[in-house]
Amino acid sequence: MPKKPFAKKRSCGVILFRRQPELEFLLMIHPKRLDLPKGHVDPGETDLECALREMEEETGVPRSAVKIDDQFRFEEQYFPPYKRYGEPVEKTLVIYLGWLLEDRPIIVTEHDGHQWLPWNPPHQLQEQTIDPLLAAIAEYFDADED
Repeated sequence: MPKKPFAKKRSCGVILFRRQPELEFLLMIHPKRLDLPKGHVDPGETDLECALREMEEETGVPRSAVKIDDQFRFEEQYFPPYKRYGEPVEKTLVIYLGWLLEDRPIIVTEHDGHQWLPWNPPHQLQEQTIDPLLAAIAEYFDADED
């Protein structure tokens, strides 16, 4: 009997950076891990629309206060277990790089808290997703300096 294909899920989000008081990036605090403001794509929604919606919902930062860097896009696939499906799913994660244009308070709605972390690569915060994302951003920043 052939094995049925994995269910597919797609999540998108934004990693926010600010330049003041120093170059920092925002991570959300989950009970067991660090996280990004991200979530599943709704029907008819583009990846970027989803990323901006989730950023607004989970941080309170409106899209008008953020400039998305259209030269950077991080994408990875992995196979996390999902309890509701009873097996792993094929998950695609897309993360955009956003620059905070004005100081805004973070209003946490779906996490235990948030933290602005100084940009000081190489980062070793969380082996899955966060570290590869930050490494890709460091490479992007370094290429931009050349």
